[in-house]
Amino acid sequence: MDDNKFLPKLSQNFLELLNDDEYYDITIEVGNDPYVKVFRAHIAILNYRSPYLRRILSTNKKKNDGILTHIKLPNILPEIFQIILRYIYGGRLSLKEYNVTDIIKILIAANELSLQEIIIHLQSFLIENKKNWLEQNFNLIYGTSFENESFLELQNFCTELITKEPNKIFKSIDFNSISEKTLISLIRHENLKISDVQVWEHVLVWGIAQNPELSSDPDPSSYSKNDFNSLKNTLQQCIPFIKFYNLTSREFLNKVYPYRKIIPKDLLDNLFKYFLDHDYEPNGKLKPNITKEVNSKTIDSRIITSQHVELISKWIDKLEITDDIKNSYEFKLILRGSRDGFLSSKFHEICDYQSHTISIIKVKDSNEILGGYNPIIWKSDRSFGITEDSFMFSFKDKNSIENYILSRVKDKRYAIYNYPSHGPAFGCGLVLSGNNFYNSSYCRNMKNKYPNYEKSIRETEYFSVEEYEIFQITKD
Repeated sequence: MDDNKFLPKLSQNFLELLNDDEYYDITIEVGNDPYVKVFRAHIAILNYRSPYLRRILSTNKKKNDGILTHIKLPNILPEIFQIILRYIYGGRLSLKEYNVTDIIKILIAANELSLQEIIIHLQSFLIENKKNWLEQNFNLIYGTSFENESFLELQNFCTELITKEPNKIFKSIDFNSISEKTLISLIRHENLKISDVQVWEHVLVWGIAQNPELSSDPDPSSYSKNDFNSLKNTLQQCIPFIKFYNLTSREFLNKVYPYRKIIPKDLLDNLFKYFLDHDYEPNGKLKPNITKEVNSKTIDSRIITSQHVELISKWIDKLEITDDIKNSYEFKLILRGSRDGFLSSKFHEICDYQSHTISIIKVKDSNEILGGYNPIIWKSDRSFGITEDSFMFSFKDKNSIENYILSRVKDKRYAIYNYPSHGPAFGCGLVLSGNNFYNSSYCRNMKNKYPNYEKSIRETEYFSVEEYEIFQITKD
């Protein structure tokens, strides 16, 4: 007998329950004025089907006076929530009747509600059935996927397109409308399969397009001082990521020199010296922008990249940034908040008695990353873990490894705090706090109190967690 033969009837019964006006115990106000709709639903079903709604409901318990629980979801369109609510109750989601833009709206809403099952399903559907549309609307897909850490499949689709067919992006009709942030992310990609001089040319085209008063003629000889200043201001965030030192002398002369007035003076001086003397090394350091081999090892993370892994590995071995890697570590994912939940009990269930772990936290509504390394085991006995090898760290921008703070343990007696209602806790310097630490975590200021570590890793104390991951590291 097929055990699944009864599921369609069960699904139908739950959808009938959704439409029943008698037994509901919660109302959900969805959308923003003037497009607002109130839905009736059942707390028990929402609690078990959506981790996001479970967190909301945990702080919105039904009152004893009989007043219904009422929550608001202003960021979701009512018509999209109707689709998702039918999925929550009936496990049904037919995509054939929706266009791609609707499917993307469903995907974004599913991400907000932490519906991991359909997040994966929707991405696969789009990639398998709407590939041409995704390529033609790359800018939208790229921006959407990298603004949402859960859209890993779409991120991989975009990365593969950048790597294998970048001209589809740079020569698309809407290339000039992409955001500065997206452009920088594109030109920083290590495996971009076009030449560095082509990257510079595309960046120029984009910069000129942002200033309609400039001529689109590639010869800037007619540009005024104000024209150059406008272009310089537009491209000032992009220029540091152009690999000028990889150009030939001819490419520099023909493609860069005519635009020398938009290049920062120090960089331009160094470029002149380099192209006149190829042995010249600016400031006695490695020539900036020169392509170097990057560790190709991938990591199963929605927060950090292989570049972060390389840097953290050096910190573990107490190496300088310029040193070669001594040990190659494997980062094995053992916990992910959006998958396993944000409860301290789940953290201790998975991580207690596990040693050599890296905690990675994505701060909500920002690009900031926080983290820490614990070489000893986690426990739940209200004790302090003693180690002189732990450290905390932060990155201001998850897309860059350059702007970071590293803080090593100062008082090894209080390096790790093992408390049952906390998640990972590095003294008082970085603590995921409370039974549900989604909105109750903090970094204490090391200058004023609790000097467990060398320094603070962020300016403000409290923060909310958007995502967190725990990795166990082993030597390859």
